[in-house]
Amino acid sequence: MSKPETNAALHTIDQQSYLQTFKRYPIVLERGKGAKVWDIEGKEYVDALAGIAVNNVGHSHPTVVKALQAQVEKLTHISNFYLSVPQVELSQKLLKISGLDRVFFCNSGAEAVEGAIKIARKYAHSLGKGGTVYSMQGSFHGRTLGTIATGKKAMQNGFEPIPAGFQQLPFNDMAAIEAAYSNEMAAILIEPIQGEGGIRVAETEFLKAVRAFCDQKKVVLIFDEIQTGVGRTGKWFAKDHIDVQPDIMTLAKGLGGGVPIGAILSNQTVSDAIEFGDHGTTFGGNPLACSAALAVLEVIETEDLLTAATDLGAWFKAEVMAWKHPLIKEVRGKGLMLGINFEIETKPLVLEMLHQGVLANATADHILRLVPPLNIQKSELEIVLSTIRSALKELGHE
Repeated sequence: MSKPETNAALHTIDQQSYLQTFKRYPIVLERGKGAKVWDIEGKEYVDALAGIAVNNVGHSHPTVVKALQAQVEKLTHISNFYLSVPQVELSQKLLKISGLDRVFFCNSGAEAVEGAIKIARKYAHSLGKGGTVYSMQGSFHGRTLGTIATGKKAMQNGFEPIPAGFQQLPFNDMAAIEAAYSNEMAAILIEPIQGEGGIRVAETEFLKAVRAFCDQKKVVLIFDEIQTGVGRTGKWFAKDHIDVQPDIMTLAKGLGGGVPIGAILSNQTVSDAIEFGDHGTTFGGNPLACSAALAVLEVIETEDLLTAATDLGAWFKAEVMAWKHPLIKEVRGKGLMLGINFEIETKPLVLEMLHQGVLANATADHILRLVPPLNIQKSELEIVLSTIRSALKELGHE
């Protein structure tokens, strides 16, 4: 059987064989380099989505490629019965840049959040407290049964019974947190910038107040930095913008540069509650994934991509707002985690941009989400800008 050579042909096969959980865009991506990708028919696209904030150093970065090639020739997987050099090196690097004390590696963001909840509950129980975890309205922490319990009701429909011990509170509302407190409150789970929720930035004073509250009440503060971490906002972590240290922080997405890896970082106080056998993973922290993550962190440092993300993000925001387009309300976010808030629904805009050669994403109905590689070139972002304007014109929104 010959290999199908068109986007349409491969999508037909996919629709017949793959569990239909995704509404995919009508292209099949075959290769990428930097901030550009090409589909199976040879069409070029500027990738302003980066695998949903995953490919932080772009596609096929030579440093990452070499690290993967070298590691796969030695060890790919050994299980956590044994230790590997890449795991030790990555542990030390993450603790150094985060200021936290312990790390646990897993395979995804949802797994990292699940593990963080377990650590928080074990610590709370050691203090004689209950195990209720409070998340924020508009949050997204994953699609496992445990993580959908922290999110929107719409994601829970059909999967009842939903695990108990989860409540939601309004985002940026300290009074609501104070009013909800009881001895059952084990942890507060927050994205410093809500991704799926529409690139909504947590207010600095809110996060500082939550930290003080958690210290006073002995409640575990968890920051979900799965999307905001690893340089995305112009600092290693979004927490660094506000100088607030959580008790637990979750990472994934950009950490592996496209290779699946998640991480839970925690301070020593909450970590002391965990005993041998309380948690585990088969694949988490394998040598291949850790080597990829080490290479990603090296590239961000050596190419000064934290500065690049800061400068390019500020420039992009200013350019968009200078249009004074009647349908654009604001540009949210930090660094290269950006959301353009429109008066219109943005799914048609994303599809038109795709037709014109730019990959982006619509979230929270009216937000155009842009999370390109941190090493995207200014000239490539100029293409993104011109394509947004061209797509709006094509849709009749001049």
